[in-house]
Amino acid sequence: MITTKDRAKLRGIAQNLDPIVIIGKGGITDGVLDSIRAVIEKRELIKIRLLPNSGIESREACDEVCEKLNADGVQCIGNVFVIYKKSKKKGVQHVL
Repeated sequence: MITTKDRAKLRGIAQNLDPIVIIGKGGITDGVLDSIRAVIEKRELIKIRLLPNSGIESREACDEVCEKLNADGVQCIGNVFVIYKKSKKKGVQHVL
């Protein structure tokens, strides 16, 4: 669980990030979760975009992804949301 101060810091860092994963018509599949899992382990903080035809709201998608990956939701605006999960790998530059 991240604190309010941590969340504010992460939001500031996320402003300069581009969406890495895009969720489309298929919704949140195992393949999408595997992609997010691989990227978040390397970067800790990622931005995800939902396409309009995904059939799911961004808040619902953020909550589902965070629950399945044991991550923390940082921000959800429009069709874009940001999640954070501390990496357990050595050699990763930690965001927080």
